[in-house]
Order: sequence, then structure tokens, then C-alpha cells
Amino acid sequence: MDGDDRMNDPTRRRVLAGVGAAGAASLVRPAFAQAPHALQFGLAMPLTGGQATYGQDQVRAAKWGIDSINQAGGVAGRKLEAIVLDTQADPQVGIQDVNRLVSVNKVPVFVTAWSEVVKAVAPIANDSKTVELSVGANAPGIAKLGEYVYTTYPLADVDVTAIARYSATKLGKKRAAVLYINNETGIGGANVYRRAFTRAGGKVVAFQAYDPHATDWTGQILKVRLASPDIIYIEGLVADTPQLIAQLRQLGLTQTVSSYSAIYNPNLIKQLGPAAEGVIATSLAPGPSDNPAVKAYLERWMKEVGRAPNGLPYTQYLHDAPYLIAAVFKEMLAKKMPLTGEGFRTEMLAIGTFHLPLTGKLVISPDHTVQKPVYLMQVQNGTWKQIAVVS
Repeated sequence: MDGDDRMNDPTRRRVLAGVGAAGAASLVRPAFAQAPHALQFGLAMPLTGGQATYGQDQVRAAKWGIDSINQAGGVAGRKLEAIVLDTQADPQVGIQDVNRLVSVNKVPVFVTAWSEVVKAVAPIANDSKTVELSVGANAPGIAKLGEYVYTTYPLADVDVTAIARYSATKLGKKRAAVLYINNETGIGGANVYRRAFTRAGGKVVAFQAYDPHATDWTGQILKVRLASPDIIYIEGLVADTPQLIAQLRQLGLTQTVSSYSAIYNPNLIKQLGPAAEGVIATSLAPGPSDNPAVKAYLERWMKEVGRAPNGLPYTQYLHDAPYLIAAVFKEMLAKKMPLTGEGFRTEMLAIGTFHLPLTGKLVISPDHTVQKPVYLMQVQNGTWKQIAVVS
């Protein structure tokens, strides 16, 4: 997910305690109240730039989780507090932010997302023995970034494999074209899809990369059209995928379009209108019909914000991340362990299984992967409908 070049002015490269966009300020200010003996963790997300609408909603969700924990008495009587920094979804800015979190704030754990950022800051986490929790990134390589880098979000091996197999076996698609953004997210996910679709009996007849800064995909689309696929899979980002789908339709490609969870949000339908019909996406979190807590969560969004969140499943995982962190802190305090990254990692693995409000059971595995059910969603009559659940 690429940052907005307009935001590259150094004075805008960081948002801390409300510096930057007014919307970001209203989201993060309460998390910075300096309560005595607060238990702190880092939250490095894009609050400005091209991915800000998604990052801001995710930070809002995390803040709601923190508030609920603190209103219930905190962690053994101590408040939980997030130190929020703005990565702009830019790896270099992310490196600056994480260096600050581990060197200045000395947090034992920090949360971040966007695959390229997660990868870029991993050496800092490992060298400083600070736990990095990737919450939302899906590049398969995240599982191999080092002993201090863990994901709470399933990687592409889970949902991309599921949608590839479903397309070949349940939808009967035999010829797939893959369009993917040429970065950490796109390359990993595209290769997972190609491998899974082929193993399920299908054939990938076109495999086209595009530049992360591209705004026109005519060349790649014409190659796809020439290959005559019966389904098109896109491994892009939230900003470019709707535009890419629109151009596919403009150039006469009417085949079913599928993608992963980045496009499962109401904005896709608003942006594409009728062109969104039939699009299939994955979701890695239960919906309001699957979990009453998710229904109440969505109702809160409508009441307080006036809309559904951008990237609902991602916000659910961000909302739940503080609960995992609080559970680990609680055990560390009970055992009188030093509040270090080494101790946090040890206790997190010792607990192993967490039951979280909006995303359910989470097992932190020593192999740094997470397994979850995959919910397949399709746009039908202008709204997202669940069409299958793949375990």
C-alpha cells in the first residue's frame, strides 16, 4: 500500500499524540495520556498518506479495544497505553518509527502492518529483542522474518489458497489470469495463488505484474484478454484494485474477478457501482451473523462514525490486538517478570491460545503462522454476501 507523495514533507512524516491530520489526532490523543505506571506498547500504522483512511480506522479500532480494557480495570490495575506513530505505509518511515519505539520508548512489543513495512522493521525487532506483532499484513515471507516477528493475522497461504481452490473446484474455473502489484504483498500472494490453483487442477494462463505507482494497466490487461481466462485474480492493494477492476470492465473483460481481503470493504462497491457485481473476496474474520460481538461493533461504527469501517476484518484484528497484549502483560506481572521483549515473547508463547472478542480463537504458533477459517464474500445486488466458509 503506497504512500501519497504529497505527504513526503519531513514535517508530515510522523504523527505522535495527534500531530498531523485532525482525524488522526482525534483518534490517538486519549491513548497518550501519561497515566503513572501505564503499560505501554507501540502502534505503528499509516495515519497520513495514501493508506490513511484504512490506517486511521484500524487505529480507531485499537483505541476502542484499549478503552474497553482500561474501563474494566486495566491490566492488574494498571492502564494499557499505546504509543502511536505514523508509518505512512512507507518502509523507511516505518524504520524511523520503530527505532524510536525500541530506543526511546523502550516498549517490549509493537504492532504494525503493511507487508513491506513489517519486513523492513523486522531486523530492528530481532536485534533489539522486541516483539513485532504483524496485524494485517499477509506476505507469506512474514513467517520467516525472525524469532521476534509474529503475526496475529493469517498469511496469504491461508486465504489465497482457499480462494484459488474454491475457484477451481467449486466454481469450475479452469483458466486463471493473475494480475499482481510488484511488491512484497503482490509477489507473495500471486505465487501462492498460482501454486494452489494449479494443484487444484486449473491452469494459470497469464501472470502479469504491475508497478506499485501505476495508474494505467492497459498493457497487462490486453495480455490477460489475449490469454482468454475464465477467472481473473488480483493481488493488489486497497487503493489500486478498484481502479484496476474498472479498467478491466472498460476494456471488455467480463470474467469473474476475485481477490483477497484487502478489497472486502464498502468502498469497492461505492467506487465501482455495477462493475463490482460478482466480485469475490476473502475475509479472515467472522461477520455480524457469525459473532454477536461483531454485530455490536458494527452498530457502534454506524452510531459514532456514521459508516462501516474501511476494511472491516482488519479493524477487527486491530481491535483485538490490545487484548492479546494485555493478557501477556497480566501473566508477566503475576509472575513478576521483567517487562522486556524477551519476557513478552516467552510468555506469549507459553500462553499460546488467546480468545479474542471480535476474531475468536487465536493460536500463536512457534512456526510464526496463524490458521483461521476463510469467509468467502461476493458482491450480489450491490452488497457483500457470504457465499462459503472454508476451514
